[in-house]
Amino acid sequence: MGVSGPIRVVVAKPGLDGHDRGAKVIARALRDAGMEVIYTGLHQTPEQIVDTAIQEDADGIGLSVLSGAHMTLCAKVVELLKERDAADIKVFCGGIIPDDDMAELKALGVIGIFTPGTPTTEIIDWVKSNLR
Repeated sequence: MGVSGPIRVVVAKPGLDGHDRGAKVIARALRDAGMEVIYTGLHQTPEQIVDTAIQEDADGIGLSVLSGAHMTLCAKVVELLKERDAADIKVFCGGIIPDDDMAELKALGVIGIFTPGTPTTEIIDWVKSNLR
């Protein structure tokens, strides 16, 4: 993970969730804020997402999950990062995340959680503050 240059973020849609409007909005907002964004597209496996983040020397991974599989998918991405000696790549997520799951996601290692309606400016500020 480099400390100079723009923040590098992988934005990913794990699993079978085919709704990517929110991910594209966030990817564009981060890009417009001066970050380098790698959008992986739909239907990515946790392994593909982690491979991309490592290959791209990303500072963070933003997962967009609307399918209800956030607990499984986020946990797997965090686990794979640890296994591959890349735990310095921070994971944050957005989507339909019930309040009851937020504490457990954070305990698993997800450092930021954003739900529908979060202003893009808030996410940009959070990324700038937390991914370096």
